Amino acid sequence: MTMEMSGTTALVTGSTAGIGRAVAQQLADQGAEVVVHGRNAQRGAETVDEITARGGQARFAAADLSDPDDVRHLAAEAGDVDVLINNAGIYQFSSTPDVTPEMFDAHMAINTRAPVLLVGALAPGMASRHHGAIVSISTEAATTPARGAGVYGASKAALELLTRAWADEFGAQGVRVNAVSSGPVRTPGTEVMGEDSLQSFARQTILGRPAEPDEIAEAITFLASPRASYITGAILDVQGGQLALSP
Repeated sequence: MTMEMSGTTALVTGSTAGIGRAVAQQLADQGAEVVVHGRNAQRGAETVDEITARGGQARFAAADLSDPDDVRHLAAEAGDVDVLINNAGIYQFSSTPDVTPEMFDAHMAINTRAPVLLVGALAPGMASRHHGAIVSISTEAATTPARGAGVYGASKAALELLTRAWADEFGAQGVRVNAVSSGPVRTPGTEVMGEDSLQSFARQTILGRPAEPDEIAEAITFLASPRASYITGAILDVQGGQLALSP
């Protein structure tokens, strides 16, 4: 185990399950103090207990990312963070005629607006200290149309553009901003779509299987670490590979 993140504080949104939980554990294993975020206090406590049982440091902060005031409160409670991982997100599949205003607003609020507010609140502090890393979690649906996932993909496409804009805005002050574009992953969230649908997406990758949360988390943790010191404004594809077209 390396301790390359020792002395840093990391806020990981949506870190009581799935990819976020794996990221929180990996960052803590590398010495970071992790602010675990979620809406469920019991799952938050369980995640903190897991981290501390492994010798790491963590604390829980609750917030509803669909509420701008709650997002601002989360940023204040997190304090002077060195690493921000915008992991929390929602996805609902629907044809365009069935998209409701509430569905659209929820995707944009959680997947796009919450990261904007968190970066706006936390990146200036990183810039003043001339050090910081921000990593947001995107999806292949942001660049490749997926049936029924237009709204979800649009909210993540916006996040990818914002990633590049933030890299330019804060880069001269020592803040690196990147994103990881994930392929199909086996998480509690993907259980909703069912095993058949998950495997269908996975068969469209070279590796032919869904990723485990730890595999996506490794890429995120790398981009947050000093090992990625010359990487900014990048969207790293972690999608199991794109199949070649066949005649």
